[in-house]
Amino acid sequence: MYYFVSSLRKLGRNEFCGHTWIFANMTARFLSFGEDAQAGTFYFVGVMMSACQLLSLLELFHIADGFEECRLFPRFMQIMQRNVLLLLLISLEEFQSKPIVCVQFYLWNILGLLRYPHELFCLIGTPYFKMLWVHQTLSIPVYLLSAVTEGISISHMLLYLSESEGMDSVQLKVPASKYINSPYILMGWLLLLVLGSSLTLILLLKERKENLESWDKKLKTD
Repeated sequence: MYYFVSSLRKLGRNEFCGHTWIFANMTARFLSFGEDAQAGTFYFVGVMMSACQLLSLLELFHIADGFEECRLFPRFMQIMQRNVLLLLLISLEEFQSKPIVCVQFYLWNILGLLRYPHELFCLIGTPYFKMLWVHQTLSIPVYLLSAVTEGISISHMLLYLSESEGMDSVQLKVPASKYINSPYILMGWLLLLVLGSSLTLILLLKERKENLESWDKKLKTD
């Protein structure tokens, strides 16, 4: 048990450090090169972002095993949204330089920077109310913006594919992406994204209310 909890702490620290590095790197490049830095966002931080998102899959097992007190579906939906979009970006190399990718990465990293400090405090047994409030309150509008940006990214991909006059004219990096980037698959995923994000937002609001009420009761009894 001690080894597993220790592994959870290391995982949280690694992801927090990864998101911090990405956020700092993107900010430094933006301050240095201005809007020109947007085109190289995926090239400079795409590998680290992919690594962080792959590590985040382990969080689902932590929630399922009860080591992390969180609703499973909202976290599952967030992780799947990011990994699917990353897979689409990897397969469509020409789309990686779009400004929407830079905005998307910023929002994902802000969500990570809001969540992991609170989770690390909980793992070491010293939960902090202000950290909980910041996480539960600010994460909801940031997630909403992230979901909207993901929808815009998928819409832009559909337009890009239609302007390319068929899949044969698009240079794809991943062989299986011929099926992944089918317009019908993208339209289906866009619909699923809207439905899943709406349900996730409702559950996040409910989770925030329950957690803050539970903390208030705990403070009153103490």
